[in-house]
Amino acid sequence: MKKLFLYIVAAGFSVNTHAQDFHLSQYDAAALNVNPGMTGVFKGEYRIHGHYRNQWLAVATKPFTTGLISFDMNKGKWGFGGQIANFRAGVGGYNVVSVMPSAAYKISFGEQKHHFISVGAQVGFFQKSINSSSLTFANQYVKTNGGEFNTALSTNENFSGNGIFNLDINAGVMYYYADPKSMINPFGGVSVFHINNPQESFLGETNKLPVRPEGILGARVVVTPNISVIPKVFFQYQKEALELTYAAQGQFYLANYDLFLLGGITYRNKDAAIVEFGAKYAKFIGRISYDINTSSLTNVSRGRGGSEFSLTYIFSTPNPNPVPTCPRL
Repeated sequence: MKKLFLYIVAAGFSVNTHAQDFHLSQYDAAALNVNPGMTGVFKGEYRIHGHYRNQWLAVATKPFTTGLISFDMNKGKWGFGGQIANFRAGVGGYNVVSVMPSAAYKISFGEQKHHFISVGAQVGFFQKSINSSSLTFANQYVKTNGGEFNTALSTNENFSGNGIFNLDINAGVMYYYADPKSMINPFGGVSVFHINNPQESFLGETNKLPVRPEGILGARVVVTPNISVIPKVFFQYQKEALELTYAAQGQFYLANYDLFLLGGITYRNKDAAIVEFGAKYAKFIGRISYDINTSSLTNVSRGRGGSEFSLTYIFSTPNPNPVPTCPRL
């Protein structure tokens, strides 16, 4: 029974599997969450980001929710910031709080200094907890009343505690081409999470959180002065769990209103098709998306997956002598 419980906790909550566990469909919106090397990588002085995701409401009485907020500053070659995230799921009150300060250093190269590599790291902690008294186990199942759980019976489980606190270390590197006059601006990066293999177990046993590598590759392609397309590929892998997504995002600039309209579609391999809409106005970028479940769970979910919302605020001092180029998001 202990092994089954550990499997449920680890596979359902700590790892990104083919099912929709704790991950984001708008992964690139939460920059510090996808790659520490993206700390301070934006046009402006500081950035505030908020994110919320609710998934499996159609099949779970206690759906999985993800919330995070981040702040980072662009200090020339340096970027500094941090992220606070909270994950909740299940009738067992599984809860994770993660606090991850981050820093990155940017290096420019090339004849015009339009090529950049940003190297970043996060060193913080996570706190995980459950409410073991609300969990039920197989040995508590009785046949009375047509079958029910008798919580007065012993669980026969030896919980060492309901909370875990541990150090967590992540690192990443990001490349991007930032020529404002170029028709194609490629980008790509890799990051590694849980480098220190932090220990996690509610049963006092040895159970280390596996390393999780991530990668992203894409490009911003200018079609017309007002229209651009961003094809991109994203993957992450943890032990035997692989997530692979293919996406294309379109941007349309309304010059009369100084407004960007955003839209796109993403396919998460063997899991979901994701539709997304959003806009950028002034210093705000808002996005909303919905996951349409395409996995083997569709017999139960009927396509209902997860909804997601994000809002980003970027403060920047206006340039008194701007160089006329294509508008950029």
